Amino acid sequence: MTALLETQDLSKTFTLHGRGGLELPVFAGINLSVRAGECLALTGHSGSGKSSLLRCLYGNYAATHGEVRIRHDDAWLSLSAAAPREVLEVRRRSLGYVSQFLRVIPRVSTLDIVAEPLRRLGVAAQEAQAQAAQWLARLNLHERLWHLPPATFSGGEQQRVNIAHGLIAGHPVLLLDEPTASLDADNRRVVVELIHAARERGAAVVGIFHDDEVREAVASRCFDVEQYRNPL
Repeated sequence: MTALLETQDLSKTFTLHGRGGLELPVFAGINLSVRAGECLALTGHSGSGKSSLLRCLYGNYAATHGEVRIRHDDAWLSLSAAAPREVLEVRRRSLGYVSQFLRVIPRVSTLDIVAEPLRRLGVAAQEAQAQAAQWLARLNLHERLWHLPPATFSGGEQQRVNIAHGLIAGHPVLLLDEPTASLDADNRRVVVELIHAARERGAAVVGIFHDDEVREAVASRCFDVEQYRNPL
């Protein structure tokens, strides 16, 4: 299968400018490649750099050294060197992300939040909302909540909105940061099924799964970030 995401000699060090330029190395020399239909699980102890690596792959963190490359419009694009407008376009069409926390504009309804990635792809409002409703129903979020903003929802309800928003557009590359956190057993099973469906359609998935059972159910292989930890 074709590789859709890769890194070359990727390193990340944080510089604390408020502490006299103190440097905090996180990881160094990461080379990975994720193919269509794969799910790569990032493993390692807390603090090993898993979430930092995921944010580098999404372009939220700039790499200190090395490169992140993604297949976009049937060609390789260096996300590390891309202009901001190019990064936004990659995220619109090629790169999806489910974070640990739902960050949305206040007072926007749950249905509109989930429909928004489709609207950015040019899908008509009515069709986008219809698809959003299907995703929310699949994730067992009660219809009475669909027209409410999710700020007052429980953690598990917010996470289900987050998952629907991150997966609805069918991006070819998906980054998942603990997608089953705060979910009960029934909804964890639904998320496992959704990840399997994404892999079956050819998505390349990179995820952090602290739940061992979920990781074993979805991952085709693991990548131990701990081995690349850059010691102080």
